[in-house]
Amino acid sequence: QVQLVESGGGLVQAGGSLRLSCTAPRRTLRVYAMGWFRKAPGKEREFVSVISRSGKSTYAESVKGRFTIARDNAKNTVDLQMNSLKSEDTAVYYCAADLRFAADSSSDRPSDYEYWGQGTQVTVSS
Repeated sequence: QVQLVESGGGLVQAGGSLRLSCTAPRRTLRVYAMGWFRKAPGKEREFVSVISRSGKSTYAESVKGRFTIARDNAKNTVDLQMNSLKSEDTAVYYCAADLRFAADSSSDRPSDYEYWGQGTQVTVSS
């Protein structure tokens, strides 16, 4: 069992920034693809970003150019820096991990990830 713990959510005005962190065991960060997903009220869980084992990052079109995903090996975290936030970014953000991808591979489908955190709320006021 892999435990993932998200932090960093909160309330921010439109145009502002937040940094989410997903804390995981060091081995998990090294060998798992790590992703961020979000779920807004009344909507399905959707892909936000993922970083593969090799460090290749992928973003949803809706966040490209505004969000950045990165591993911080010193802190054992995968961080999601979110800039220029919009009201439509309001959601519960979840960290996900899976061991089964090849080094350069990942997925934007929630069903492809085995381990999930409990989520952290991000609210963007307009």
